[in-house]
Amino acid sequence: MKGRKSIALAAAAAFALVFGAAQAQQKTIAIGTGGTGGVYYPIGGGLANLISKNIPNTQATAQVTGGSVDNLKLIGSGQSELGFSMADAALDALNGEDKFKGSKVNLRTLMVLYPNIMHVVTIEGTGIEKVADLKGKRVSTGSGGSATEVMAFRVIESAGLDKDKDMKRERLGVAESVNAIKDRKIDAFFWVGGLPTAAVTDLGATPGVKIKLIDHTDVLDAMNKKYNNLYAGSVIKAGTYPGQDKDNKVTAVWNILVTDDKMKDEDAYNIVKLIVDKKADLVAVHAEAKSFTVDNQVKGNSPVPWHPGAVKFFAEKGAKM
Repeated sequence: MKGRKSIALAAAAAFALVFGAAQAQQKTIAIGTGGTGGVYYPIGGGLANLISKNIPNTQATAQVTGGSVDNLKLIGSGQSELGFSMADAALDALNGEDKFKGSKVNLRTLMVLYPNIMHVVTIEGTGIEKVADLKGKRVSTGSGGSATEVMAFRVIESAGLDKDKDMKRERLGVAESVNAIKDRKIDAFFWVGGLPTAAVTDLGATPGVKIKLIDHTDVLDAMNKKYNNLYAGSVIKAGTYPGQDKDNKVTAVWNILVTDDKMKDEDAYNIVKLIVDKKADLVAVHAEAKSFTVDNQVKGNSPVPWHPGAVKFFAEKGAKM
């Protein structure tokens, strides 16, 4: 009996050692996304699922956050390994400017994703036809910790308005903004996201509400003059949202997937390879993933240095970086 007990104890000890070693090898990857009404969150959830299923000994999770600024700060503090960000916010983080003053983040680009479109949204009956008409109105400029807020401030500034003096400003995410405009608690809101954004679709489909998207490409030159040509003109085509009966001329900036300079080259290589190889799985989550192409991986599309592991993969695919 003593012999059997000794064998059992030895087996249990061996199992514990093996199990402990396996646990030690398990990597965890936190992905900073955005609010549940936007595009970052579903795509981030899809990416977390892909990583967990396809990269051995790795468990990834998608985090609900305020958006780009929060994601970049989480990377800087070591609480996240990956994050979605607009290129303008990422450049601020890299240089330690604006919301990152005194706290530079050593970012690296893994992949250029899709163009982020600035929506300036109102409804019929507010009297708003152009950005200058926001003067004296109740306006949400995006949640605190979002790149929507960063870019909204730049649009407002370039239109000759003061964000603090010329409007009553709220800091709401896109889903909260939609609810607030339905309840007539605000007159308009800014949102930077992919097409279509679920929350904006919900507003357009609301009975008794006529959505209006405000053209604002007239501010593009002023924005680019001050902010290093980060922005481009784009169009939200008529019919993108329910009740949208004409094209909307807008500003846009690239979204990028970033990490820090500590990620191993092998890990960076495997993650971007997975995104490219399993792109169809991400498209099934959200149509914006169609833009995840090798052709978009060019130097000018991201102001943040590329991670060597990503460079290796995309060079193998023929990208001119």
